[in-house]
Amino acid sequence: MSAVDTAFHGLRHMIASGRLVAGQRFPAENELCDELGVSRGSLREAVRMLAALGIIESRHGSGTYVSMLRPEEIIGSLSLTVDLLPLDGLLQMYELRRVLETHATSQAAARASDEVRAELAELVEAMERTTDPAESSELDHRFHELIARTAGNATLTALLQVFRSRSRAYDVFSLPAGDELRRVSNRGHRAMTEAILSRDPVGAAGAASAHVAQTEEWLRVLQPPATPAD
Repeated sequence: MSAVDTAFHGLRHMIASGRLVAGQRFPAENELCDELGVSRGSLREAVRMLAALGIIESRHGSGTYVSMLRPEEIIGSLSLTVDLLPLDGLLQMYELRRVLETHATSQAAARASDEVRAELAELVEAMERTTDPAESSELDHRFHELIARTAGNATLTALLQVFRSRSRAYDVFSLPAGDELRRVSNRGHRAMTEAILSRDPVGAAGAASAHVAQTEEWLRVLQPPATPAD
């Protein structure tokens, strides 16, 4: 194990064991180096690695602290690796996305306010009107994001955002059959919205499951190339 790995796992163990808790300041750098048996350079590299994962935060002039360990922030850091997945890897994750999206849409049907229902209806109508691929993609993102937020679980929202972020890199709507695929996709959006407007969690779950399964099938069959991130 390298010195950086030793420092990384040592710091991680301090948090996992409860020795250091959310928001707590780490001991001084020289104390950590002595305890872990590593150099300052190795320790600092380990701190940078944990910071990228949302576990540690460095405060200028104050020191190094355990983050607040909010699950939605830690889950969000998964995008660092999930955004590297090739299409085959993404497809393996779609079964999980289908389960989570189904649950979120069911919860949204039970919990959505009148304001949220009105916004969803407006988004669906905008998606049905537009012929611009970029606008369509943005509206689709806002539609699914609103449903996820309405479900009421920030961690679920963050995990679905990670999945959708990578999915957007594989754009089936830019393919020759894109216009027809978009119309089918919008019918799925419409079915989800109608169930939410009707306060029908079971119908919403079924519509969401079918919608995500359809997208998965398109990706599997059409194999669109990845597009660069913005």
